[in-house]
Amino acid sequence: MDGKSPRRIKTDTSAQLHTLESLITLILITGVIVFTVQATSLTPLTSSTANAHIEAQLQTLAQDMLSVLDHSTSGQNSSLKDDILNWNGEEYAWNSTDYVSEENSILTGSSTANILMDIITPKGIAHNVEFAMISDTGSIMTLPYIFNGEPSDNAVVVSRRVLLSNSDMSNPTQFQYTTGIPDADKSTDFYNLIDVKLTLWRM
Repeated sequence: MDGKSPRRIKTDTSAQLHTLESLITLILITGVIVFTVQATSLTPLTSSTANAHIEAQLQTLAQDMLSVLDHSTSGQNSSLKDDILNWNGEEYAWNSTDYVSEENSILTGSSTANILMDIITPKGIAHNVEFAMISDTGSIMTLPYIFNGEPSDNAVVVSRRVLLSNSDMSNPTQFQYTTGIPDADKSTDFYNLIDVKLTLWRM
């Protein structure tokens, strides 16, 4: 011993308090972040995901409607086939009340128009119905039945094929003149194969 008193280590209480405050602040911030992440739904809600969901719903809806229209009991035409056979060749558009042609005639007695009015128009869903078929030259031609404008990029298209025979109509020649649907094979009872295309899209 040299007689000197032991050296005392100075403690800076102020620095310790600052460190403690920083630690508490860090813990609080971490807790807030964890709570926020757990409380927020992480389900992807991007516009593309939402559009895909809407398109899937429209696809199912369109398929169901065409399935109902194309159903027929034994020995009877389906409602969809009758709508084609009874068509007057005019193009119709929805005017918020009825389906009206450019000649101001109202589409009546159409099961297709009725199901669209009951299910589609109240939901504000835009829609087109077109008949695609084989032309006289063997190419594919399309005639509008109900047309409400050009569909958007996220539109869905569902189709159903309906076979027409000469025996389905009283006068095949008059039917072709009225509708514009040609007789694809005049040598047989086969008249044409109609691809009914239903297009749905959100405005």
